[in-house]
Amino acid sequence: MSLQDSQWWRDAVIYQVYPRSYADANGDGVGDIAGIRAQLGHLRDLGVDAIWMSPWYPSPMADAGYDVADFRDIDPAFGTLTEAEALIEEAHAAGIRMIVDIVPNHISSEHPWFKAALADEKAKERDYFWFRPGRGENGDEMPTDWRGEFGGTTWTRTGDGSWYLHLFTPEQPDLNWDHPDVRAEFESILRFWFDRGVDGIRIDSAALLLKDPQLPEVLEDNPHPFHDLDGVHEVYRAWRRVADSYGGNRALIGEVWMPEVERFANYLRPDELHAAFNFDFLGCAWDPRLMRECVDRTLDAHKAVGAPATWVLSNHDVTRHVTRYGREDTTFSFDNNLDGTPVDLELGTRRARAAALLSLSLPGATYIYQGEELGLWENENIPPEQFQDPMWGRRGHSRDGCRVPLPWTGDEAPFGFTTATPWLPQPAEWKDRTVQAQTGDPNSMLELYRSAIALRRTESFADFSWLELGRDVLAFCRGQDFACVVNMSGAPIALPANQSVLLASGPLDGDRLPPDTAVWLRMTS
Repeated sequence: MSLQDSQWWRDAVIYQVYPRSYADANGDGVGDIAGIRAQLGHLRDLGVDAIWMSPWYPSPMADAGYDVADFRDIDPAFGTLTEAEALIEEAHAAGIRMIVDIVPNHISSEHPWFKAALADEKAKERDYFWFRPGRGENGDEMPTDWRGEFGGTTWTRTGDGSWYLHLFTPEQPDLNWDHPDVRAEFESILRFWFDRGVDGIRIDSAALLLKDPQLPEVLEDNPHPFHDLDGVHEVYRAWRRVADSYGGNRALIGEVWMPEVERFANYLRPDELHAAFNFDFLGCAWDPRLMRECVDRTLDAHKAVGAPATWVLSNHDVTRHVTRYGREDTTFSFDNNLDGTPVDLELGTRRARAAALLSLSLPGATYIYQGEELGLWENENIPPEQFQDPMWGRRGHSRDGCRVPLPWTGDEAPFGFTTATPWLPQPAEWKDRTVQAQTGDPNSMLELYRSAIALRRTESFADFSWLELGRDVLAFCRGQDFACVVNMSGAPIALPANQSVLLASGPLDGDRLPPDTAVWLRMTS
């Protein structure tokens, strides 16, 4: 894909880099920009079109960098702004675009705005947040009983007796998006990064920005007081105008957790976001009927607003799909993180290989979370005392198992990630999952991804239509001569006649496709 493509986000392969865990160049056990630059060749060889960089800004790291103290700089643990600018240039030279993560719902309690708001009740910054008096005779009861996104309470009392709102941790005070200064500041932040050559913005918790100023409780029959309020769309219309002012090839990509398809599609109207993450697909069970319904819902919703679909199997917040697919319950919820459910990693890996071909051949863009291309599974054996995820303390579950540093070389941890002790431990069994061990092995997960992405670049994928091969088989065509077949049944199935195999996720049994295996076919008349 050329960097000149004006609508690159419509069918790009986008790779999420979690900077703490990609590669460590300075030997402190934490990944950094120098490590990313040193291992940029891995992403070039993989064939991805863009990198989505998880937050790399100055932060106290109360929530792994999603508590931002300064959106215009880089945390010293990762490097410098100069190094970030060099990475953007080097990625572009390799034909790879850059997407940065912006967190608009909240900032760090160490941000200058919040420190000023705490220091003086009359400070103008006080109005940038949700400071409210408490309930009860002495004001010692929280203003609402809202439940936090990580569980627990959503209000913290200050020294002057008032309370401030935080939908996440107390170190992440929510911003008041009704204030024009807040809106102007974030439009300026977008321009800051666009001016440095960034090609896209990933928007964290995109549906949470606005709150009902009356602070009603969350009741089943009433409009939600802070999730998906209609006014949020004007924020993104303004952001779209900023993005379009840079020539029309800058993309806005939303993290939109939305069960209602119609409400989800509203964010993708032509004057709002360019794309949004497909959590319906990410959380779908390994079941042909449910998966087909999910694909249909996705394509129908996006077609209605002319937006591209996205296909996501894992990210930094969810259990890695090798593990999920190896469980009896293959869906995702935060409640099945580290729940002790038995995992068949061989089965999970086989299904993950098939899912790779499935996601890379559906219409739209595909997102790869770092390590997915290596077939990494969730590290469910991290000692609790090493957990750094605030969800562990507030909800009793940890996301750290999917954030473990990548294995690059060697037979022992830290597998070339660092010369020190990595910030989270790596499973010893990952010695067979290193980049070095898999490179050149035609049966490896890495070479499967490399081959599939290369074929995706050369194939002329066209209109989507289902191919009926049985109720337990997910099969579809992309035009007249390309087909993808995923066998979700418990027995081998016959492949269609008049075809040749382009790529298979596992060994075939003659002209039969084994269970939990996918294949790309060239159809002939």
